[in-house]
Amino acid sequence: MSRVKHGVASRARRKKVSKMAKGQRAGRSKWNRITKESVNKGLAYGTRDRRAKKREFRALWVLRISNKCKEFGISYSKFMRGLADGKVRLNRKMLAELAVYDSSAFKKLVDSVKKA
Repeated sequence: MSRVKHGVASRARRKKVSKMAKGQRAGRSKWNRITKESVNKGLAYGTRDRRAKKREFRALWVLRISNKCKEFGISYSKFMRGLADGKVRLNRKMLAELAVYDSSAFKKLVDSVKKA
């Protein structure tokens, strides 16, 4: 049986990692071991921050809805409870959009919650 050498596969793997490290400074983009550590750390941060982004956006939407509710004289929690009881199925993202861009529609929602 012939001898198998792994030079091609190893080089391809290192090239793939160094391509991911493009734009990093100094040894982080030049030295294999440091490049690999840097890329792995970057991927871990990316995973973590994709999760965090969802939390941050939800907090932003809640804040926007809450501020607009206070403007119309109702608390956020009472407003959300009223929507749930009234079977209004709008998520926080859409409610925040209404609060910012269509104040009259949001006021109608608040009025319907206050009546119920």
